[in-house]
Amino acid sequence: MENISLASTNMVESQLRPNDVTNPRLLAEFLRVPRENFVPGARRALSYADQDVELKPAGTKGPARYLMQPMTFGRMVQLADVKPTDLVLDVGCGTGYSAAILSALADSVVALECDEDLAAIANDVLPALQIANAAVVTGPLPQGYAAEGPYDVIVVNGQLGAVPGALCDQLKEGGRLVAVLEEGGVRRIWVFHRHDGKTTGIAGFNAAAPVLPGFEPEEEFVF
Repeated sequence: MENISLASTNMVESQLRPNDVTNPRLLAEFLRVPRENFVPGARRALSYADQDVELKPAGTKGPARYLMQPMTFGRMVQLADVKPTDLVLDVGCGTGYSAAILSALADSVVALECDEDLAAIANDVLPALQIANAAVVTGPLPQGYAAEGPYDVIVVNGQLGAVPGALCDQLKEGGRLVAVLEEGGVRRIWVFHRHDGKTTGIAGFNAAAPVLPGFEPEEEFVF
């Protein structure tokens, strides 16, 4: 693999900045956090590639799991407008890379993962990087993690057909939720805001992302 510092710089300069990810704090974390630490050894050479990187193949318990494409994740986090005082719920944290980025922008992060194998990796890597304000928890992703909520920001690391009410209900007043939604064959990053007990969304950039376990589209019956 090429020099890590050069790889992260190329990621920022060729993938993020040209696609309107310009937040200085966020870009600094993309440069600082060693993305390769969160990728299985066989695929580590793809850590900084402009693509979703497989973390675990599909199995009986659900779809394949991926580390989200840097550009898509960067756009989502920038739209979430994470502040230093925010409590963040990171849904589908995988091996913990998203939690590592978010932990430097927020006050604290609850990193929710449904796959115990991936959660175990996150629990190893995050402390090894001396990240003390991100806690990994396990459970079904669409249910969120109400025990630590409500949250200022919820980041969903994948594509949804619709945002579950359980996640919306875990937003604080004025909170933001970001996710990739598919509607009518069109995939976009959406930002949802919570006001007066109601959640309304605004469509942002066109984007694609892997589907997370629990968010798979229902199959239509065909005669």
